[in-house]
Amino acid sequence: MSGLDKGLMEWDGKPLIEHILSQLDSGDSDIMINTNRNIPNYESYGHPIISDTLDDYQGPLAGILSAMLHCKRDYLLCLPCDSPRPPLSLAQLLMQCIDYEHKSTAICHDGTRLQPLFAMIHCTEQQRLIEFLSTGRRKVHDFFLQLDPAICDFSDQADHFHNFNTPADMK
Repeated sequence: MSGLDKGLMEWDGKPLIEHILSQLDSGDSDIMINTNRNIPNYESYGHPIISDTLDDYQGPLAGILSAMLHCKRDYLLCLPCDSPRPPLSLAQLLMQCIDYEHKSTAICHDGTRLQPLFAMIHCTEQQRLIEFLSTGRRKVHDFFLQLDPAICDFSDQADHFHNFNTPADMK
């Protein structure tokens, strides 16, 4: 995206972050926004801003770790900023998968492939994430698979995983 902040890019008349917040924002959730730039813009949404605790931009896992360190609940729901229409009832369905399979983590499967940035992870997994990152590894897919997560079938909502990686994707 030519270095632009995806969360603030406009799609369908408003920034991507607003699409996500409008589907998540409820009185019983503790929403945090992980960002390392444009902080005043994100502060205007009224949710705590969590910046990466690790030096240098180390990718999405560094953001997940920072959020885990600040999370006040047992589980952290993770969503990427470049998928403006997350699946319906995402948190509830991921928790059902965790409970049913007795796992600490759950990730989505869209019917074709895993979607590990749509995840629910128990915050006790932060030490495993620290160890993973300390080895220089950064792949979200690899980290979540090492946790032996519950794989939740979201094939009936596959179109909700569409993400924007290029300006053409936003059309």
